[in-house]
Amino acid sequence: MTNLIFTRRKLDMNKLSRIFLNALVVVAMLGMSVLDANAGDDRRRGTAGASQLLVPVTARSASLGASLTGGLTGLNGLEALISNPAGLALNSGTAAIFSRMDYVADIGVSYFGVAQSFGNNNIAFHVNSWDFGDIPLQTEIAPEISSVTYNASFITAGLTYARVFTDRISAGATFKVVSETIDDVSASAVAVDMGMTYVVGESGLRLGVSLKNIGTDIQYSGVGMVRQVQLPTQAGNAANNAVVLESEGVGLPSLLNFGVSYTRQMAEGAVVTVLGNFRSNSFDQDQYSGGVEVGLFDMLYLRGGMDIVGDQDLSFFTGTNFGAGVDLDLSGTRLQVDYALRSTDYFSNVSMITAAIDL
Repeated sequence: MTNLIFTRRKLDMNKLSRIFLNALVVVAMLGMSVLDANAGDDRRRGTAGASQLLVPVTARSASLGASLTGGLTGLNGLEALISNPAGLALNSGTAAIFSRMDYVADIGVSYFGVAQSFGNNNIAFHVNSWDFGDIPLQTEIAPEISSVTYNASFITAGLTYARVFTDRISAGATFKVVSETIDDVSASAVAVDMGMTYVVGESGLRLGVSLKNIGTDIQYSGVGMVRQVQLPTQAGNAANNAVVLESEGVGLPSLLNFGVSYTRQMAEGAVVTVLGNFRSNSFDQDQYSGGVEVGLFDMLYLRGGMDIVGDQDLSFFTGTNFGAGVDLDLSGTRLQVDYALRSTDYFSNVSMITAAIDL
């Protein structure tokens, strides 16, 4: 009887492994078809729009080199879904998160989200907002800096759904709207992220794959694209004509992530997690990243990470990241506060703080 139960469990594990591997192949083939054979081509670098979608906006993710595609035990689902929508399945109740990043050039970045689980199903709403402050207005007619200013903002709003299919396999998708506004012109696009995670039994190993930023082109329009000009065939004293400059649409920075994480108990009260990630970019260099997190007594966490690209000189980030955090149980309410620092070559280092709560 015992042998029969063991054999059945082994068959179930093999079946689950085949399901995940088949799904992984499907997602990978879909990703490669979307990214196409020119992914990572030098000639495509810098030609994508909405590059803010590539920036990690939460402290734990940034400090670990944006290597959370495979997920991480104890990670807040609203933070996990940024790397992989399937990570929202880590949420087991009501959750909220707020993160603030002081980006380069005095740019402020905020991320906010709320999530709710319904049995094996999870749903979340989240917003990422970039604030550029007041920018001095300079035009071709008046190029001098004056007291006249204008504003710019980037906003990405998303709705994520994730489902736990078994105790090992989860999947999810994010539908998001990307909006950019600069003075009196604006642009928008819609996109989808999708992903899966797989827990390899009690081994401490987690695998993940995600396909991100698959959507429509982003194209600017508005009254700021209108110019008053005289046509070449008109007389010199003729009235000006309103000419609309048509902006060319550009693609979103689509990418395919493969991630793995491994957690091991090293000593009483000490847990170490090692993470790795490969990112295939459609319009940029491919990226390798990794990180290490040391947890002490399920309360204090120390982190370090690195992300590496072929031509690191093309990035103002050095690739090294650091962070720390606390995880507190307040009478059944879980509070996580994390801090991260990303080092740069030409600007002040980028810092961020994230607070997450689970009820």
